Amino acid sequence: MTVTLADVAARARVSPATVSRVLNGNYPVAASTRERVLRAVDDLDYVLNGPASSLAAATSDLVGILVNDIADPFFGIMAGAAQTQIGGPGDGSGRAGGEKLAVICNTGGSPERELTYLTLLQRQRAAAVVLTGGAVENPEHQAAMAAKLAKLADAGTRIVFCGRPPLPEGDALVAALAFDNRGGGRRLTEHLISLGHRRIGYVAGPRERTTTRHRLEGHREALQAAGLGALPAGGDAGGTATGSGDQGDDDPLVVHGPYDRRSGYEATLELLRRAPDVTAIVAANDTVALGACAAVRDQGMRIPQDISVAGFDDLPFSVDAVPALTTVRLPLFEAGARAGRLAMGKENPPPGGIATIAAELMIRGSTAAPRG
Repeated sequence: MTVTLADVAARARVSPATVSRVLNGNYPVAASTRERVLRAVDDLDYVLNGPASSLAAATSDLVGILVNDIADPFFGIMAGAAQTQIGGPGDGSGRAGGEKLAVICNTGGSPERELTYLTLLQRQRAAAVVLTGGAVENPEHQAAMAAKLAKLADAGTRIVFCGRPPLPEGDALVAALAFDNRGGGRRLTEHLISLGHRRIGYVAGPRERTTTRHRLEGHREALQAAGLGALPAGGDAGGTATGSGDQGDDDPLVVHGPYDRRSGYEATLELLRRAPDVTAIVAANDTVALGACAAVRDQGMRIPQDISVAGFDDLPFSVDAVPALTTVRLPLFEAGARAGRLAMGKENPPPGGIATIAAELMIRGSTAAPRG
């Protein structure tokens, strides 16, 4: 049943006119009253009508692109590529004709902000939503996401995942473009093993992210296949970048932390403290790998003569690192552009709505055979 402005007024115990004033922002309203109205809007999931000129339309000219961190090239490249397809025909004429306004929504990695932005986009009758990057593996959040996306889809919003797998439940998506993080992680570790490395440290991303789990699973699959280690009980282990890991940790060669340079630096120091005999370190992504390289050098070691370092994503700076970084290339721009086309209906969805995008191993100077 459609929620009306009168329903919101009844829940907030105010008049419909007061609700209108709060939502339109065109008349002063007491802070306590405003808070009651906004809480009622959230509780009832009320969708605010757009401008009068678009009231009859199912959707507006707005497209939301959700990213964890726009300053991170991983997200910036995908978002920029998606925007090239969302902005319109691109003929330079300046004429209106299918253009959409792409809005970047920076969640900061917060599941709550992710849901909040989806609610705001729903109220604005967004034509499409593109969600980039790994998802949070929390059953409650996944259920809330599935419910929110279903409401968006029912209202005519096209939903595309870019760089993340589909939700366990829910079929509201136009498409999910998922990177082969597991395969890329496996091939990267196989490369190190082929060089002769047997003690390989791993700086993993946040525990709750799908990207973290898939890349770490690929790493461990390669180790198991080479007879270098079994998957720890429960499928996960390792401390945090500050060394305060879970009580049940039984894998000293894995340290978790955020996807940033500082985490890479601190986690690498922790790895070297736990296992000074490691001959190679795999980082969660290229940014983390830069921190790992700095930590290795600060300990008086050389790359790759004393210890090899590898990253993931093949961000633009990876080839300019010294030495150039061995990494796994994900076609971020191509994936983002495809997500934009799918969001605009310019491209047919893949069979079943899911496409796995291959990852390519890029072997450069930061990895070599261990000494001695």
